[in-house]
Amino acid sequence: MQNKFKLTIIAASLGICGLFITSCEKDMPTQADYSGYVFSKEENGGNWKPVLLTGSDQIAVPAPEDVSSSAYQSELADLKVTMSKLSSSQKETVAYWTNNPALRWNEIALELIAKYNLIPGPNDDGTYTLPNPADPGATPNFPFAHPPYAVRSLSYLSVAQFDGLITAWHYKYAYNRPSPSSNDNSITPAYPDNGIPSYPSDGAVIAAASRDVLSAMFPLEKDYLAEKAAEHLASLKMAGVNVDSDISAGEYIGEEVAKIALARASSDGMKKAQCPKPVSDSLKTAAHDRFGWQWDNLEVPARPVGLTPLFGQVKMWNVPNVVDVRPPVPPAPGSAEFEENVKLLKKYADNMTEEWRAIANFWQDGLGTYTPPGHWNRFGKEYAIKYKLNPLRTARMFAYLNMAMMDGGISCWDAKYYYHYPRPINLIPNYKTIAGTPNFPSYTSGHSVFSAAGAEIMTYIFPEEGSLFRDWAKEAAISRVYGGIHWKFDAEVGTQQGIDVANYTLDVARADGAD
Repeated sequence: MQNKFKLTIIAASLGICGLFITSCEKDMPTQADYSGYVFSKEENGGNWKPVLLTGSDQIAVPAPEDVSSSAYQSELADLKVTMSKLSSSQKETVAYWTNNPALRWNEIALELIAKYNLIPGPNDDGTYTLPNPADPGATPNFPFAHPPYAVRSLSYLSVAQFDGLITAWHYKYAYNRPSPSSNDNSITPAYPDNGIPSYPSDGAVIAAASRDVLSAMFPLEKDYLAEKAAEHLASLKMAGVNVDSDISAGEYIGEEVAKIALARASSDGMKKAQCPKPVSDSLKTAAHDRFGWQWDNLEVPARPVGLTPLFGQVKMWNVPNVVDVRPPVPPAPGSAEFEENVKLLKKYADNMTEEWRAIANFWQDGLGTYTPPGHWNRFGKEYAIKYKLNPLRTARMFAYLNMAMMDGGISCWDAKYYYHYPRPINLIPNYKTIAGTPNFPSYTSGHSVFSAAGAEIMTYIFPEEGSLFRDWAKEAAISRVYGGIHWKFDAEVGTQQGIDVANYTLDVARADGAD
């Protein structure tokens, strides 16, 4: 696999870093420029097919008061008073939240993933204690936001946002209440007026849905998330874009759609993904009986169980059965293809260049970062801004991106623990990696699957950039070979696996009514 891409091109095209490429991805993108963010109205958005809801009218929202009513006029007067008394900090709050706040909530999610992406260390006696969702404040804190946990959190967040906004768009054009500035020309909103009806508030939908989903995923951050949501909701009135009744209706939609999303999450199988040692050992034994090999953890002290052995059994979004996308049997140790992979890895290790090392480090996305799925969410945010996607299109992009990557992760973990293939460090004597060794089997490469799935969705949303995204996915895959983490066939088969999985999500996307 030939590296076609230079990291400086990645950085320059997104404007995400300077020269220090290997460290910049850890700097969280919380101050992007959204000024002058004007977008299309998407009048038919309420007719799109949601993911979890049976239809855009499943959540009932009553008709608002007429704009000529005394109740609405009172709300307008109250809004103008609020706008006239803004402090400098309140003006900064308005500027921060923007008129496409799904981007901000995605940033918050990535920050939380990075904060909680800390692997539990051993106890003094060599045993390990796992995070406990029933007692999240215990040591170690819950959650450990590893890649499967991260992509699942992002999936439920973005799907709730998407379904909530489809619902909001349905009622916006069913009731067609104009924005406050359209009803009173003395009101100058902080954001460009895009001509979208204000009831119910799409910003309030995003605030409530994001608060509730992320609070369930990161329970120790519940107070922080409540504060951010309250700030966001208040900003809608301070910005002059919504009156109180707009906000209340939007908040109700967000809360209701979050309940539906979290009901699915409660029974999707994730609670059993980190299984007991006897179950984990049975997977290892089954693989050895089938193929004659097994992966072993080389940590000292060794963890008794690998990372989420049963994540491959978690409920998928769009793939009917995980077996449908299970990759073929990897090369047997000692085979000609295997030996060629050994030679390649030794070549990279013995002749490591600055470029190969930089590529391995750039795509590492290890502990303390927002993980590989977070990396692709960051790309999604940057391109949503570049192409000025409206809130509904933004939510749609994130929903399909994260559903595809979660399905990809599930399929990858199914393969990992079905085949239980050893890593290079297990089979090459005296071999050392440059990036540590993950606590789970080798085949296939998670980075490769996540990245290929993400690249296919991004190519669908932004077709002009498709070759760029696909080159990034290839580079993410080969980066794991440069780093000595994976065999070349892990990366190549994983890339195809990600593409295959993404195609199921693309079939759904092309039929949702948005194209």
